[in-house]
Amino acid sequence: MLNQTKNNRLGLIMLAIFISTFMTSVETTIITTALPTIISDLNGLAFQSWVFAAYLLTTALSTPVYGKIADRFGRKIVYTIGLVLFTSGSMLCGLADNIFTLIVFRAIQGLGAGAIMPITFTIIADLFTYEKRSNMLALNNTSWGISALLGPIIGGFIVDQLDWHWVFFINVPLGIAVLLIIALGYHEKKHSAEKVAMDYKGILTLSVLLIFTLLVFQGLGETKVDALSISAELVVIGVLGYWFVKTEKKAIDPIIPLRLFHNRIFTIQILTALLLSGIQIGFQTYFPMWLQSIYKASASIAGLAVTPSPVLWLVASFFVGTLVKKYPPKQIAIPIITIQLLFYIPLVLANVNFPQFLFYVIAGVTGIALGIVITMNTLISQQVVPETNLGTASSMLTLGRTLGQTIATGIFGLIFNLIINNKIKQNSNISLKQVNGYISHGINHHDPTLIKNLNDIVLSGMHAVFWFVIFLFLIVIILNISDKNQNPIK
Repeated sequence: MLNQTKNNRLGLIMLAIFISTFMTSVETTIITTALPTIISDLNGLAFQSWVFAAYLLTTALSTPVYGKIADRFGRKIVYTIGLVLFTSGSMLCGLADNIFTLIVFRAIQGLGAGAIMPITFTIIADLFTYEKRSNMLALNNTSWGISALLGPIIGGFIVDQLDWHWVFFINVPLGIAVLLIIALGYHEKKHSAEKVAMDYKGILTLSVLLIFTLLVFQGLGETKVDALSISAELVVIGVLGYWFVKTEKKAIDPIIPLRLFHNRIFTIQILTALLLSGIQIGFQTYFPMWLQSIYKASASIAGLAVTPSPVLWLVASFFVGTLVKKYPPKQIAIPIITIQLLFYIPLVLANVNFPQFLFYVIAGVTGIALGIVITMNTLISQQVVPETNLGTASSMLTLGRTLGQTIATGIFGLIFNLIINNKIKQNSNISLKQVNGYISHGINHHDPTLIKNLNDIVLSGMHAVFWFVIFLFLIVIILNISDKNQNPIK
């Protein structure tokens, strides 16, 4: 009877975690469909990128802080704060009557998401043994997979049948339900707060570093390339990074305990997740663009090119528990990433006759590979740190994935724009406006020579992007080869 009650309680908590993961992950996909209507209604075209950037910035900034607070004061209080902020931020976004208030309220949503995403991993680690944890992480991945598939569909339905405000209002009843479940059903072990002052200097330094890094890399793909300003910005990032490390070494209770990174296995897991997340955002961004421009596919059909990934991600993640019991991390990561690399090599050689179905195959392989490796990264990074640093470890993995996607987005955009601009200079008959129109709409034209030239220009940009993706794969493989551990992590 007691076991049945305990299982029911665990099931209820997992349901709450599932719903909260769905809420925060669907928020990044559902708004994509609704954004054109929102921008039109609020006259906010000039500030549309900030609707995403505000959410991303505050999520990244708050993630390490919440991880540290969770280790000191407990998971429940941090999770509750995150749910309140996310739910109230969603309500306020739905009530926004101009683009500036929407951006501010999106920032509040991000502050909530910054707590919810890493703390879900931490609560799972607290509630389940290492043997069962991988299946629970895989189960939680299903909510992410469902949100990736249904987000755009739900967003389109809401905009067509209701009103864009309901894109945000839909989170409110879900958030309240999760709050009630956590308040009544989740009982954690008591955490005794250490009598040590918070590392406010570290928090401030890290915040400035992250803000500057995110803004610089997000702007790389959007602005006109200026080698001098980019070099200066990278120098500033380096100086801020050095200052942060120096600050953390002096701190009594640092916001990010640098000693965690003395553990080679932990460091490799975080960096692997960071780099693979960069690869993930690359195929998610450029596969639809490739299909739309070169194959004249509609936006909805082009978007389907990435759907095999979340489906196979969640299926593959259920095999992680069995694999980590039998093999050391590098013996799992290296073969899988090598296979993924082999599937990406044809992309740097592809011409206009490249079979369209192969994009779906590559997306599926990507889902299987990342589903196994990134779930393993989460599991192993939690297992190899002291229990007192569990929240910090989970937040480091979440932050690493966010930074990986943000930095890679900027670098991909920079590479793509550099190649496109260089090709346009070589062909005086084609303008940047024509290329932009071709990429956005895949427009047909009666002049076969113009179409051929536009195809060549776009393909050159795509090839360059995926050459960089291959470079990232090689770094990940070398990184995992450097892992000296020869035993499964138990």
